[in-house]
Amino acid sequence: MRTALARTAGLVAVLTVTGLLPWLSGKDPALSLLRARSAEQEPTPEALAAIRADLGLDAGPLGLLGGWAGGLLRGDLGISWVSGTDVLPSVAAGLQVSLTLMGAALAVALLLGSAAAVPVLVRGRATTGAWAAALAAVPEFLLSLGLLIVAGVWLGWFPTSGWAGPAHLVLPALALGVPAGALLGRLVADALPAVLDERWVELWRGAGVGRARIAAAALRRALPPLVPQFGMVAVGLTGGAVAVETVFAVPGLGRTALGAAKSQDLPLLQGSVLALLALGLLVGALAAAVRRRLLGPALRDAGLTLPAVRPVRVPTVVPVVLGAVLLAVIGWGLLREPYAIDTAARLAAPSPGHPLGTDALGRDVLARLGHGAASTIGTAAGVGLLGYLLALGLGFLPRLASGLADIANAVPPVVAGILVAAATGPGTGAAALAVTVVSWPPLAAHAAALTQEVRASAFLAAQRAMGASPLWIVSRHVLPSVAGPVGRHAVLRLPGIALALASLGFLGLGAQPPSPEWGLLLDESADYVERAPVAALAPAIALALLAALAVTLAAARPRPHSRSLSVRGKAARGAV
Repeated sequence: MRTALARTAGLVAVLTVTGLLPWLSGKDPALSLLRARSAEQEPTPEALAAIRADLGLDAGPLGLLGGWAGGLLRGDLGISWVSGTDVLPSVAAGLQVSLTLMGAALAVALLLGSAAAVPVLVRGRATTGAWAAALAAVPEFLLSLGLLIVAGVWLGWFPTSGWAGPAHLVLPALALGVPAGALLGRLVADALPAVLDERWVELWRGAGVGRARIAAAALRRALPPLVPQFGMVAVGLTGGAVAVETVFAVPGLGRTALGAAKSQDLPLLQGSVLALLALGLLVGALAAAVRRRLLGPALRDAGLTLPAVRPVRVPTVVPVVLGAVLLAVIGWGLLREPYAIDTAARLAAPSPGHPLGTDALGRDVLARLGHGAASTIGTAAGVGLLGYLLALGLGFLPRLASGLADIANAVPPVVAGILVAAATGPGTGAAALAVTVVSWPPLAAHAAALTQEVRASAFLAAQRAMGASPLWIVSRHVLPSVAGPVGRHAVLRLPGIALALASLGFLGLGAQPPSPEWGLLLDESADYVERAPVAALAPAIALALLAALAVTLAAARPRPHSRSLSVRGKAARGAV
């Protein structure tokens, strides 16, 4: 009930912010709409007054929001401010396309997840999971471009844009379903070995029960703790669909929401965001219902727990090599000029003067990659630091943090980016704010768990008995024990944050030209991939290296058990 109330409150809060976007931005809504409808028309007072009267903007933000909410109760989403047509048919059409795409992506995800789980059921032991971890770390927008270039442009196997038949569904479904399937497969493959080692499996084998029946029972035993994670993966598809639909020009709901945000079409944006969030909440509710059904009435309260996902074991040299390559490219690029334009060298091939070629304006690609790292990775560091400080504060308020985390988890990063960009305009700050809003829950959950563990330690009871003040205990024992592990966790999340920022830049919601931010570079280079493949693929390779670095850094994370022991040891030494 508490989770449902928190998510409902989050939905209301997001819709309220959406309704107030024109006023939150500090811009005149009538002026924005006039420019969206006709860039040549002069913004005279008479023209602006006519737009305000036509759209009911004279009623003010609260009046407009109340009118929209009242229409929503009647099943009316309003009239598009740009096209003048009903919003509901546009949202319904986009939702139908997005549901079809997400259904196909879920089918791909289940097939890929099954491919990862079957070897574990056959062998009865865990696999390395390296390939699944690598695929799960690849952002949807980057995989979309890779499939578009290789399977669509170079090989010509499938259409590269549009929505005219089953062939147009293949590449978008693969781009959306492969990362989700790799994550689901890794979760199941890591959970099954612990199940197969349980006593009942040995008894069933001794009784002559067939392997297929044991495998089915093991899957049923392993699934309940994982179903909520499956729900989160499905919710993530709603955010990933925005990038995939944009790359392949699919007329889905995500692309509709992105276009409405850029054109300041508030009613269409409200309807699209409402549908996206309602879809995510519905998937979460279905996941909870499936889990309760799998558990049965006897175990619903207690539930089942399984070991956490084991880190992928990779040689220590791998992250060192990846980091060295990235640093070398960045350092080399920083020595060059990223904004110098040479129209005579447009789309030039790699040469000693331009090791990675030039872009459509003749600018050196290597220089823009190097200087773009400061924008991409530097902003990610700022976002990570802010999330770290927020997590430390919320770690002492686990009930509040849990409710806020439910709200943040219901909003995909891309949807948050659409809303923030619509309010403040696209830019690096807008993208950083959007990622910050939705990226803190894992750190806060980590901080809350460690805080609870340290507070339950016996030495703190002794400190209280000796008369130590709460401030002394928090500042000298609890905070030092929590800050270190959560800080290391925050550092490990930096590549993922950088990829999220790059995805917003790729969609036009982050840094703007002429910034060399990596996501923006990838968006700009996609148009000339056939003429200058090296220059176009350079930012894609840099982002792929960043994703691989995220996987290898995650492999270096300590096991939860050893981390807990180190926390207790530090706390004990602090007490002494």
